[in-house]
Amino acid sequence: MAKRTSGTHHILPSSGGGWDVRRGGADRASGHFDTKREAIDRGREMSRNAGTEFKIHKRDGRIGQSDSHGNDPRTIKG
Repeated sequence: MAKRTSGTHHILPSSGGGWDVRRGGADRASGHFDTKREAIDRGREMSRNAGTEFKIHKRDGRIGQSDSHGNDPRTIKG
């Protein structure tokens, strides 16, 4: 699985079922949810408040979607 950094929030499948919201680099989840939709909604809110990158992982652990909330690493002008 990709290394998580503190400038990110991640939605990850939980080993016990359901989905976790984790700050990058954290060992413990910030929240646990039964559905991916609930985890995404809460994680997106946390990411917006913190101005971090938001990574939504698939069930297999790979990143399926990524959003930027104030910490956009792109250098493209426009």
